[in-house]
Amino acid sequence: MQNFVYTVTDPEGLHARPAGLLVKCAQSCGSDVKITLNGRTADAKRLFAVMGLCVKQNDQMAFAVEGSDEAADCEKLKAFCEANL
Repeated sequence: MQNFVYTVTDPEGLHARPAGLLVKCAQSCGSDVKITLNGRTADAKRLFAVMGLCVKQNDQMAFAVEGSDEAADCEKLKAFCEANL
């Protein structure tokens, strides 16, 4: 399992548009992707689960990536977050 933590810098937090893009990025990964925030965990491939985390600016999202190509998927998700969130 690969893990990383990303701090959201967007003043709007993780609202609908970037959440949808994050889910699409996660769906393109072969690995299982989970996001944990404030003790709650969501499947990153499900939009309503991600939106339900209510991510705000400066929140730290912990990603857990597990699967056959987890290292590459983890880097892909980390690069997405840095570029879009």
